Amino acid sequence: MDIDTQLEQTLRSGLNEMQINASEFQVNQLLSYLQLLIKWNQAYNLTAVRDPIEMIYRHLFDSLSILPYLTEGELTDIGSGAGLPGIPLAIMKPELQVLSLDSNGKKTRFQFQVKTTLNLKNFDVQQVRAEALQLSTRSKQLVSRAFASLKDFVNLTEPFAAEDARWLAMKGLYPEDELAELPEGYVCEQTHLLQVPKEEGQRHLLVLVKQMKG
Repeated sequence: MDIDTQLEQTLRSGLNEMQINASEFQVNQLLSYLQLLIKWNQAYNLTAVRDPIEMIYRHLFDSLSILPYLTEGELTDIGSGAGLPGIPLAIMKPELQVLSLDSNGKKTRFQFQVKTTLNLKNFDVQQVRAEALQLSTRSKQLVSRAFASLKDFVNLTEPFAAEDARWLAMKGLYPEDELAELPEGYVCEQTHLLQVPKEEGQRHLLVLVKQMKG
């Protein structure tokens, strides 16, 4: 079996296991993104994961594990690196407008190449530090996969977060210590144990909100 067939079978099997309904077009887009990641990673070290099969599990499936917990509208991906989880989510939810932020030029150039190659009209990328971002409208949904502590996540993004924003923090083990350090007014509204195929360690999604005053 050649590697391309193996990658496709691994992807389809995992999507089925996760009960994610993907069209042929979406499967092909995920595979195209994966091929670009493999190619660029050889020159630019976008991710420490080198094995293509492992990339599917560690990056694609991990990113897509939060699909059930997204709301409609828009999503701002903070410190997205190689476009994770933003690009897989944009592929699977074409009605979701995704803005990806990262301060690393080579990583944002890679993401722009993906946007152009895949013609992802619902995906935009900016090379900027979160604390320097200025948006015309405030974001109602922010996600972080491996960006910072919970405290830093909310502090850095509060200036461009809507009053009723939801912060989606993707974590490994349940972060008791980080939750204890949340700034005043922030609470963990929901906790979800994420199901990622072949993931031996725990993966959690914490949904943080800011309590309304009054």
